[in-house]
Amino acid sequence: MNCDRLQVMFSYLHDAMHPKFVPVILAGGKGERFWPLSRKHRPKQFLCLDGSGESLIQATANRLLRLTSVGFPDHEGETRQPIVGGWEDIWVITSKLLETGVQEQLPSLPADNLLAEPEGRDTAAAVAWASLEVAKRYGDDVIIGFFPADAWIGDVEAFAQTLGAAVELAHNQGAIVTLGITPTFPSTSYGYIQQGAVTRQERGLKTYQALRFTEKPDLATAKDFIASGDYTWNSGIFIFTAKTAISELQIYAPELMQLLIEKGVSIYPTLPKISIDYALMEKTKLTHVIPADFGWDDLGDWNAIERLLKGDSINVELANHVCIDTQGSVIYASNPDEVVVTIGLEDVVVVRDGNVTLIVAKDRTQEIKEVLGKIKENPELDRLL
Repeated sequence: MNCDRLQVMFSYLHDAMHPKFVPVILAGGKGERFWPLSRKHRPKQFLCLDGSGESLIQATANRLLRLTSVGFPDHEGETRQPIVGGWEDIWVITSKLLETGVQEQLPSLPADNLLAEPEGRDTAAAVAWASLEVAKRYGDDVIIGFFPADAWIGDVEAFAQTLGAAVELAHNQGAIVTLGITPTFPSTSYGYIQQGAVTRQERGLKTYQALRFTEKPDLATAKDFIASGDYTWNSGIFIFTAKTAISELQIYAPELMQLLIEKGVSIYPTLPKISIDYALMEKTKLTHVIPADFGWDDLGDWNAIERLLKGDSINVELANHVCIDTQGSVIYASNPDEVVVTIGLEDVVVVRDGNVTLIVAKDRTQEIKEVLGKIKENPELDRLL
């Protein structure tokens, strides 16, 4: 699609009549499921996993920056102003351990827009602190969107159109809006959102009341969810005004909010460790979900690479790979000078990075975290983490 058409596709007014929209990238986490490529100082969001040369956090930031120059038409068909004003509107919250890495990954990010948590306390603390800090700068009418740093999105146009609808709903109705992903298979690795009654329909997008959040169900339950047609995957993307977020967190997570408001970031290590889903989204009555289909994957483990890249190929090869009778496999090497040779393998993941080689059956990649637990028990192997 050409640039002229893009400029007519999606935008959002953030002048005096419409408060500013500020995206916050959630860039914490360890990324252990992509070990050995991911390490303590090189988590998943710093990796390029699709051969594009762009890391996941860079792709997330650039996707949001595209909203500075393109937009969707308003009700009268007139083109609105951009959603995001540029780097000055983008924030990132990460851990102190990863602060320097984020600065290296996103050198154009203003220093004041980077929040470094002294200690990871899960997503509720991150959302609460970021909401308070963004509100201090822009006022509590500012609309904030939270975006995981490590998700893959295929259709940026559809993403922006859905995001524009969510921003409007958050602004006009004081709603807490989450984007649900239309499921394509019964995943046991994703959270699910149950949809209730339709609350809004515009630009071909329906919004539903969010009835229930379920974390990573077993296979039988996941199949039931998909068969019902009432569930979407939880994308971890949500949008609300700072005023709504702060007031609802004060109601449903008062022990967290009061400490942050009274003591500031110095109290961080004592905050409750709880996800935003448990702390707020499952309790508030203001949550709405917009089902979306813009090509999404949370890249949860090495099998995600196959979903993204396989196509008609026998294997997914991000390495110099010489093979005989190997099929259905993912082969990755971080050093382009190294060669991976396989004979007679099927449905495996082979990863070569530095001083570690991982070979694992595709259906057992979730057990990588158990391996890391064993490595942590041996001080001599700490260098591998």
